Amino acid sequence: MAETVAAAPPAVELERNYLLQNYARLPIVLTKGKGSHVWDAEGNRYLDLISGIGVNALGHAHPRIVKVIRDQAARLIHSSNLYYHEFQGPLAQRLCEASGLQRAFFANSGTEAMELAMKMIHSHGRRTSPEKYEIVALENSFHGRSMGALSLTGQPKYRAPFEPVVPGVKFVPAGDVAALEAAVGPNTAGIVLEWIQGEGGVCPVEPGFTARAKQLAEEHDALLVFDEIQCGLGRTGRWFAYQLADPPLLPDVMVTAKPLAAGLPLGAVLMNERAAASIGPGMHGTTFGGGALACRVALEAMAIVEELLPEIERLGEHFRQELRNLTLKHHMIREVRGYGLMIGIELDRPGRQIVLDAMAAGALINCTHDSVIRLLPPYIITEAEIAKAIKILDKVFKKAAGPAA
Repeated sequence: MAETVAAAPPAVELERNYLLQNYARLPIVLTKGKGSHVWDAEGNRYLDLISGIGVNALGHAHPRIVKVIRDQAARLIHSSNLYYHEFQGPLAQRLCEASGLQRAFFANSGTEAMELAMKMIHSHGRRTSPEKYEIVALENSFHGRSMGALSLTGQPKYRAPFEPVVPGVKFVPAGDVAALEAAVGPNTAGIVLEWIQGEGGVCPVEPGFTARAKQLAEEHDALLVFDEIQCGLGRTGRWFAYQLADPPLLPDVMVTAKPLAAGLPLGAVLMNERAAASIGPGMHGTTFGGGALACRVALEAMAIVEELLPEIERLGEHFRQELRNLTLKHHMIREVRGYGLMIGIELDRPGRQIVLDAMAAGALINCTHDSVIRLLPPYIITEAEIAKAIKILDKVFKKAAGPAA
């Protein structure tokens, strides 16, 4: 149990003196991790319930991942996309088979993957008309921090400081079919949505709304793009969140990233042949995307995740039920929602102090959308560790009890 959150002064001071001050970091210096836990420079241990915002989905120092990294780092780390290597093709095949799509492109991050998706939308539209470049996206969405991805992000707090961003984007409320139908027209080149809005508060989008988006995309020759950066690659107990629908609702383009290479930077764009036709030789590229080390690790990570998928669904339901039980004791909890091990706890007050109190009690959690506690625990979490998490959350919710802010 952590008793202090004091940071090692040298590391903190160097960051304050030399790094761009764009992060509101929490006051601990992490030094190592093992399984579902991390340790700080003071030797305090924490149950990691945010796993690098979903990146460390296999926990820390997973023995199979460590072995592959050591072996491949001694053979070939990077070769550039001027040449083939052994692992990019097999990983593309693996992702296409898991997603139901036909082609793959590798980037370094989810934001970069979204940039290619936007270029595909524009290129696809221009084949019909120079005016066909409009994109319909959702309010409350988050797609990344580059200028392109920001233009699709339906939260003004992220967009406003950098406007004007890429023009031609219309935002509609998630679930509002009438607004969606009014926004999509002959000049619509793409419709972009998250099945579960992660930064927006872990809010699932209704399958009926998404089905109508697919119909409209087909009617108006637009590309339907699903952002699975946070909710994909096993997080919901399915490879991808759109596979929660029965039958799965396939997009034209899907972007994914966070847990793909078990902590190494890697993103991917998956697409059907119709969308792939929009990008020809020389129209897009990357220096680092799809390197040998990252791709080999991703292949091993996908093999491990496949073994874990049934447990992710079971443990996720167990975790959410335990959290629902807390609502009977703590009336500040308005709702518990999510799928698999992607969980949101909506509060009737800001959650930052709860994050700090949980850290002091030995658990790392996150607050998004000001009042939603977001949990993205590693897929290897155990029932005993879930019980520990519930005990800590019970403690911090009890401490926070009082008049709503």
